Amino acid sequence: MKRFRALTVGHSVIMGRRTFESIGTPLSGRQNIVVTHRPDFRAAGCETAASLPEAIARASFPDPVFVIGGEALYRAALPLADLLYLTEIDRDFAGDARFPEFARQDWRETERELKRQHEPRGFAYAFTAYERIRD
Repeated sequence: MKRFRALTVGHSVIMGRRTFESIGTPLSGRQNIVVTHRPDFRAAGCETAASLPEAIARASFPDPVFVIGGEALYRAALPLADLLYLTEIDRDFAGDARFPEFARQDWRETERELKRQHEPRGFAYAFTAYERIRD
C-alpha cells in the first residue's frame, strides 16, 4: 500500500463502482473518479462517469492517470495505456478479478524490485513497471 500511495497521490485515480465500494472511502490526496452505469450513484468525495473515456476526460490532476480496478476497467484501459505499474505475485490466490493477460512483447520492463513476504505462508513478489514499445 505504501508504493501504491506514493505512486498515486497527487494524481487522478479511476475505478469501477465495485472497486470503490470495496475500498469504502475516497483515496485522500487524489482525484477519485468512479465509473458506473448507475446514473443515481453518488459517493462523497468522488466524481462519477458513465464510461472510461468520460472518466479520462474528467481527469484534471497531473498525469499520469491511474486506473486502479476492477477487471473490466483494466481490460478497457490496457489498449490506451503507455505505462503499467504492476505488483507481480508468485502465488495463486482465490478471487474473482484478475489483471488481464497482455502481449508482453509489446512492453519493455523498466523497473523490477524483488520483495518477499516473510511469514510462515509468505511468498515472493515484485514491483514492476512496463512502458509500451512504440514504433
